[in-house]
Amino acid sequence: MKTTCGWLVLGCAAWSLGLCLGASRPALGEDNDGFKSLFDGKSLAGWSGKDRFWSVRDGAITGQTTAENPTQGNTFLLYEQPVGDFELRLKFKIVGGNSGIQYRSVDKGNHVVNGYQADIDSGDTYIGILYEEGGRGILAQRGEKVVIGADGKKEVVGKTGDSKEIAEAVKKEDWNEYVIIAKGNHLVQKINGHTTIDVTDHESAKARSEGVLALQLHAGPPMTVQFKDIQVKALK
Repeated sequence: MKTTCGWLVLGCAAWSLGLCLGASRPALGEDNDGFKSLFDGKSLAGWSGKDRFWSVRDGAITGQTTAENPTQGNTFLLYEQPVGDFELRLKFKIVGGNSGIQYRSVDKGNHVVNGYQADIDSGDTYIGILYEEGGRGILAQRGEKVVIGADGKKEVVGKTGDSKEIAEAVKKEDWNEYVIIAKGNHLVQKINGHTTIDVTDHESAKARSEGVLALQLHAGPPMTVQFKDIQVKALK
């Protein structure tokens, strides 16, 4: 599936920090805090993914695999405009399996991306961590404040909270709020108000300052993941 919204093709004013979100689209308006909606609640306009896996169900973007319809590798639903410095807010619900929110990522084609991922897990192992898909792997475990040096060495310099307590605050098979803040080389992720990671990435050869947003559907056992209330604001 390749859904391309006309307002994106015909032109929208690019934000000064590289975030183009089409202010002219009535259904995706800007609120008083400067946040813009990336999902109209009805369609996948502005997003691109494989229609055998992605749909809109009950007002939410829904990714699903089944025993009869598995994915042979991780597959993604991509938002079609890049982001730079931003704050992203959304709600997610997962039943089984593993997912994540890609940001500042590289589109590798065939609905595969590489880059930073705010992890989502139906269990307690990976939920909230920072992972680099197709790259350096786990950059920060849940509850860690990490500085990545220019040489790529990761140093845990503090804690954002207790890993177990953060995981226990996640509502199983129910809606949770994810917030991602990326400004310069500083990355912060939060779930239900709890800061899950705080990372400063000085490895300039691999750190990215902009790229695409995407939602992950992980290979493996059958799973369902849903996303709604997806809003983003460019940071100055």
